[in-house]
Amino acid sequence: MDLTDILRRPEGKTLEFKRDLSSPQGFLRTVAAFANTAGGTVVIGVADRTRAVRGVGDPLDLEERAANLISDSIQPRLLPDIEVIGFRDRQLLAVRVYPSPSRPHFIKPAGRRSGTYVRVGSTNRQADAQMIAEMQRFAIGESFDEWPMPEANSEALDFRAASESFAPVRKLTRGNLETLRLLTRHQGRPVPTVGGMLLFGRDRLDHFPDAWIQAGRFAGTDKSAILDHVRLDMSPIRAIEEAVAFVEKHSLRGAVIGRVRRRDRWSLPPAAVREAIVNAVVHADYSQRGAPIRISIFDDRLEVENPGLLPFGLTLEDLPRGVSKLRNRVLGRVFHELGLVEQWGSGVQRMISACRDDGLAPPVWEELGFRLRVTLRAGSARPPIIDPRDQSILDLLDAGEGHGTRAIAEAIGLSTRSTRTRLARLVQRGLVREVGTGPNDPRRRYLIALD
Repeated sequence: MDLTDILRRPEGKTLEFKRDLSSPQGFLRTVAAFANTAGGTVVIGVADRTRAVRGVGDPLDLEERAANLISDSIQPRLLPDIEVIGFRDRQLLAVRVYPSPSRPHFIKPAGRRSGTYVRVGSTNRQADAQMIAEMQRFAIGESFDEWPMPEANSEALDFRAASESFAPVRKLTRGNLETLRLLTRHQGRPVPTVGGMLLFGRDRLDHFPDAWIQAGRFAGTDKSAILDHVRLDMSPIRAIEEAVAFVEKHSLRGAVIGRVRRRDRWSLPPAAVREAIVNAVVHADYSQRGAPIRISIFDDRLEVENPGLLPFGLTLEDLPRGVSKLRNRVLGRVFHELGLVEQWGSGVQRMISACRDDGLAPPVWEELGFRLRVTLRAGSARPPIIDPRDQSILDLLDAGEGHGTRAIAEAIGLSTRSTRTRLARLVQRGLVREVGTGPNDPRRRYLIALD
């Protein structure tokens, strides 16, 4: 363990400093919270505020005491790594806790209901009943949206709405509803799953009153004055489209000057906006009650917030590396088939790339309470990145006449396939628009994205 590196880091989701064990309850809550969330290390012998290395008097005695405290006070039983570390002329104790497959762990005297904690930032939060239930589902490999809803029957799903959603991809049959886990068998009869009800339920909001999107445009950089707002309580698939349109309606634009004319550019990259909203919908914890998914637009940023912390075992640092865990398997399966999500973990990296290409700061993720927020900053940190090949496409289209993929490919000297990939990326960035009836339309044309 590199203690020098650890001492440079602030306390957070996976790190806490303790001066001593004079207050064992705080230590036990941290150990249990680490085990329940994403693991972590408690370093004893370091002042938590000043980061001064004080050391411990009798490290072997303290090691035994820490092990006994954990064994006697936390249930189910935990076996962390406990190590005595020398630092200059001092001795410290490091307690390394791993993410546990036996969640939820709780403080025995308080019991499971009151003694279960999770780690949020640098604090330990008492888990509520919904969080404890999610831990139990996670431990047995189930997701909330796969659960049956025995109080409803198969007619509670709107098959017509589901068919319309799948129409651009394939024809949906009633048998597909079970294959997609929109329906499942319960005591010999088909009933909707939670995911099926969330996506296509006729009375979805009666069962999940917080499963909607609240979007607002605020004046300035805080929430003191709201300029426009909308409640999107239709099916999630349609709500995503409406939410993206609302953000585009209120996004500031800047000008990019081409060789022939000026073209407008969104202050927020469309690809990043879409990924942020899709991720919020597909990864929300719908077992929570009290608040919907929220989209807040300010002069300088966009915030997208959904109920639910990161899935157990993940940290904020994992996200940019493409590490991903799917919270809602039914929603994820349907969204993947509909092309709303691609390879798991790639959405975050596409958001980062879209912001980088537009000269913007990278997205920032935060866990706040029992919610996850991503912030996209508007306003270029530097000029947008456009490589010479893409610039050649933009220059060609600047003349104002639409061109097909083959004509563009011949003009820039690339294959049709490579050109199609570049055009799709430029469309995602909001620099180019396509006109046609679909991806297989032979008359599809590309033009500069103008207002």
